[in-house]
Amino acid sequence: MAMKPMKALISYEEATRILLEIAQPIRRAERVPLLQASGRVLAEPILAAADVPPFPRAAMDGYAVIAQDTFGAGNFNPARLRLLEVVHAADIAQGAVTTGACIQVATGAPIPSGADAVVQFEDTEVEAEGGTVKIYTPVYPRQNISSRGKDIQVGQTVLGAETRLDPSKIGVLAALGLTEVAVVAKPTVAVIPSGNEIVPPGEPLAPGKIYDINSYTLAALVQDVGGVPRLFPIMKDTLEDVCRTLRDALACDLVVLSGGSSVGERDVIVEAVESLGEVKFHGIAVKPGKPTLCSVIDGKLVLGMPGYPTSCLTNAYGLLAPALRKLAHLPTPRTRGVELPMARRYTSTTGRHQYLPVRIEGGEVAPAFKESGAITSMADAEGYIEIPANVDLVEKGERVLVKFF
Repeated sequence: MAMKPMKALISYEEATRILLEIAQPIRRAERVPLLQASGRVLAEPILAAADVPPFPRAAMDGYAVIAQDTFGAGNFNPARLRLLEVVHAADIAQGAVTTGACIQVATGAPIPSGADAVVQFEDTEVEAEGGTVKIYTPVYPRQNISSRGKDIQVGQTVLGAETRLDPSKIGVLAALGLTEVAVVAKPTVAVIPSGNEIVPPGEPLAPGKIYDINSYTLAALVQDVGGVPRLFPIMKDTLEDVCRTLRDALACDLVVLSGGSSVGERDVIVEAVESLGEVKFHGIAVKPGKPTLCSVIDGKLVLGMPGYPTSCLTNAYGLLAPALRKLAHLPTPRTRGVELPMARRYTSTTGRHQYLPVRIEGGEVAPAFKESGAITSMADAEGYIEIPANVDLVEKGERVLVKFF
């Protein structure tokens, strides 16, 4: 595919389609302890090796009875049953329930043999001497009993492959007695900063230098989306260094470059990518973040993000996050958003899909955007609104959908 010059911008929709075509779910799996499995995606279906519950148990506190002994019981003519013993949740009855008798059971206790129902405490009264229980409400067979396997039956597929585990699903795995589980491995993401003007945080700043912001915003986003970031040293703008760094980075599942803000640096990155693989597009009709590069090297997705911190992070939410979710087998999140009126009129740049960082002030939406170089544009924002390429003006009071970070 011929190199696309920056002036031939593709649409945001087309860019997303190309990205998601390249990104393929990873196949590696790993076993993790149950306590570390929340948020992870199952690599294989979970089949029940046993019934849950493993025995019929009392669904409430009361008396295990033979249901027929309670038929006809009422407020004025209670059934009278002999109390044989008291069984707590972890205990098992010593004897069996026989006609005219009952055994007291706690919620969750195994049902004593002979019994076929449980009368709840509220419908009973114990006579003063304690040997007889009066039952005022009849029960039908199997009433207030959780039968064996009522929750899960042996051999049943309890959770399918690709299921994302959450606290309730972890509970299901614990109910089956599992201590660890096979999950999809987390995608590894090479995060490579470039640019002669940046230095790592912690080092002294010489005149004209700024700290590397993008490595940290990108790495944090990668972790949020279920990936493992691998931070690389700042890349020099020579073809040799860029090619060497890219080859090393291909050990990861996905590669993200940021920076190369000057024309010379960007040309070197494009040249390196072209020599090692194929450029899919270079430049998206989106603001901020026009100079985005997408390429494939050895079947791996290599994304070149703009150098300006706000452009870089906004594009990472819009392009990197969906690609990473696909690699990680994670579902597309439901759009968490709220419709609110604009606090003031906003003029957009015609012809480019815009992500506008916003915050909510007094129930209205206020733009937080300063400039692409200001990371506080994002830090001061609670979310963003999208302004389509064909819209150049959002009026004060117009309702917009705010998507939260």
